[in-house]
Parts: sequence; structure tokens; C-alpha cells
Amino acid sequence: MFRFVFVAAFAAVSMPASAHVTLERPEASVASSYKAVLKVPHGCKGSPTTSVRVKIPAGMIAVKPMPKPGWTITMARGKYDKTYEYFHNAKLSEGVVELGWSGGSLPDEHYDEFVFQGFLAGDLKPDTMLYFPVVQECAQGVHRWIEIPAGGKPAHDLESPAPGLRLLPRR
Repeated sequence: MFRFVFVAAFAAVSMPASAHVTLERPEASVASSYKAVLKVPHGCKGSPTTSVRVKIPAGMIAVKPMPKPGWTITMARGKYDKTYEYFHNAKLSEGVVELGWSGGSLPDEHYDEFVFQGFLAGDLKPDTMLYFPVVQECAQGVHRWIEIPAGGKPAHDLESPAPGLRLLPRR
């Protein structure tokens, strides 16, 4: 009995709590492809997740979602804030600005991942953050993971932080 309690207590202390929607890989180099894996750890106060939407930040271009069995993908397209250089001297001035998955049901007691890829433009500044605001809709309720830290404040101080990606120098 004591051993079980000790092991459970140790596991609770050594494993970080992840109550927020997060990115599996929170760092990536500018001027590179990036596979974003949004981890959705729970529903809304016991209610299953039925929709996940993510706003694509300026500077992430050529975005493509991964199909997810049982879910329908929507892609909102629009103009980028500027024209970006892409592979083979291509220039992109518009593309996917928001993605959504709906029609499925993710029970509160399970977690799942929502995946897309894109290209991090070469003119993004290393040692800065890109934020991906996410709206998680449930059968009953909604959670908006959209808070972006202001002026150097840490994201962990926020109640509903948007998933963040730290930009690394070009490799």
C-alpha cells in the first residue's frame, strides 16, 4: 500500500500538469517546415469536445491540415499580411488563415491531437514567439485558448493561454 501511494505521489510531482491546449513541439527554426501537433487534453467540464479551431499566425504559410477520421476539416483562406518568399522563388500572398476540425466527439476523459503543417517564413524573428489561438467547442460549453502574454509576461500566468511556438534561428 505504502509503495503505491509513494509511486503515485512521485508521478504526480514529476509529471507536469497539462490542462491547456499545447503544441507538442514548442520550438522550431525560421525558414523551415513545421509540423504542428495541437494536443487537446480534455473536454469542457466533463463535456466532450466536438470542434477545434485554430487561427494561423502571420508568418506561417502554405498550411495543410492532416485528415482525421470521423472529423470534417474546414479551411478559411485569406490574404496574408504581406507577400512571402517560398520554395523555388515562389511568392505567396494568400493561403489558409484558420483551420477547423468538427463533427467528431472527443470524450473528456481522453486526449487527442490535431495536426497540420506549414512553412515558417524566413523573415520571422528568432527568439520571439508565434501564438496559435485555439477555440475548443464542446457538446456543452466552449473554451477559448486565446490569451497571448503581453510585454514579456510568462504564458503560465494566464488562465487560457494560446499555444506558443518559440522561433529559433535559421539552421
